[in-house]
Amino acid sequence: MDADAVIVGAGPTGLALGVDLARRGVHALVLERADELFPGSRGKGLQPRTMEVFDDLGVIDAVHAAGGTYPVGMVWRDGERVGEHHLFDPVEPSEDSPYDEPWMVPQWRTQEILAARLAELGGEVSFGREAVGLTQDAEGVTVRLSGGGTVRGRCLVAADGGRSAVRRALGIGMTGETVDPNPMLVADVRIAGLDRDNWHIFPPRDGDDLLAIWPLAGTEDFQVTARFAEGTDVDLTPDGIRKVVAERSHLPAEAVTEVRWASDFRPRAALADRFRAGRVFLAGDAAHVHSPAGGQGLNTSVQDAYNLGWKLGAVLTGGAPAALLDSYEEERRPVAAQMLDLSTGVHRGEVRRGDATRQLGLGYRESSLTEETREAVPEGALRAGDRAPDATVDGVRLFDAFRGPHWTLLALGTDAPGGPDAPGGPGGPVARVVGGSAPGAYGTGLFLVRPDGYIGWTGTTPDGLDAYLSRFGPTG
Repeated sequence: MDADAVIVGAGPTGLALGVDLARRGVHALVLERADELFPGSRGKGLQPRTMEVFDDLGVIDAVHAAGGTYPVGMVWRDGERVGEHHLFDPVEPSEDSPYDEPWMVPQWRTQEILAARLAELGGEVSFGREAVGLTQDAEGVTVRLSGGGTVRGRCLVAADGGRSAVRRALGIGMTGETVDPNPMLVADVRIAGLDRDNWHIFPPRDGDDLLAIWPLAGTEDFQVTARFAEGTDVDLTPDGIRKVVAERSHLPAEAVTEVRWASDFRPRAALADRFRAGRVFLAGDAAHVHSPAGGQGLNTSVQDAYNLGWKLGAVLTGGAPAALLDSYEEERRPVAAQMLDLSTGVHRGEVRRGDATRQLGLGYRESSLTEETREAVPEGALRAGDRAPDATVDGVRLFDAFRGPHWTLLALGTDAPGGPDAPGGPGGPVARVVGGSAPGAYGTGLFLVRPDGYIGWTGTTPDGLDAYLSRFGPTG
């Protein structure tokens, strides 16, 4: 084997998965067909749940330093400021959600941060290596490369985008719809004549369509987005982009001093029919393609990686049964479908950006990995399958306790199990134990938090805890 896991695609999904596996001691090789990381800003919004993931992966400080909050939108007409637009519903900060609002970081910078973290952990990205086919057997997967030669791993994760070569090679279809027939332009530019305290909205006029110009936090660049009439052949040249800006705003063409990257797309929503075929898994855009409205695509993709990473680690190096990997599709495909509906609704103006788009309410209550053993849990109370919120327990911040590739047992307002009942007994992974008074977000009881920050098991006594943990192998 060349690696325990081969990851095809060095976008946010593949890099986040590489980081998660590397910190678990899993040898993962990331293949990228391009000669460098993606250079554009396309996925620029990080939702609060993804910020929590990045906290756990050890990159939150770098992400904070690289970006900023979303500014207020400024609406222009005929060169005059005529109003403001707030992109998100306001949310009050709370102890259980320390990252309370979306954070703007251009996609290229997010990838640089993840790639640096991967290298720090001893992982690698192999550039200029395009996967064009694969075969798999009982022991592993062999990937054929465009330049000749092969790479072999015990499993393969396709994180190679919406046109995934791996997905096509597997014959897995995608079911979807066109969200908007109007083509869109997105470009990173240097531009003069606009402040960086707002993002700038130029409503349609005189037969033109929408133009929006965003200052990209942490850079000197702006992102230009523009919509065109159905059937338009979008001009991606610098002169073409200057023409759009000049025709739809009060800025002259020469205000666009540099075009650093440009692309076009047609907003669509699609979901892969399966997320797994044998030893091959689909993640990110290879599994689901979103409209960019609402900022759900990159975030859902990173969380695919986060869900899959601990499970691959447990199976490949921790002695967990291979059946654990069946839960990846079980848990993530319904979430992806839900987020596709959400992003499509935002695009069509049917849904506001608010609590749902922050992704803090997502969970796995119906998962086969979830066990709620308490009786008569009050309506609205935290349950097994829910995201484990932050809190302070007798001076210990829970997100600090969760950080790392381990399980965590919270004994809140009750005694922690000890002796033969201690978590990590025969056949189960070791859990870090945090005990103390019960914070309001939780209430009294025992809460076993999975390595990806969701509550796997709850109880009022330790009965059944060791049996639950034994499902995940001797070292977790």
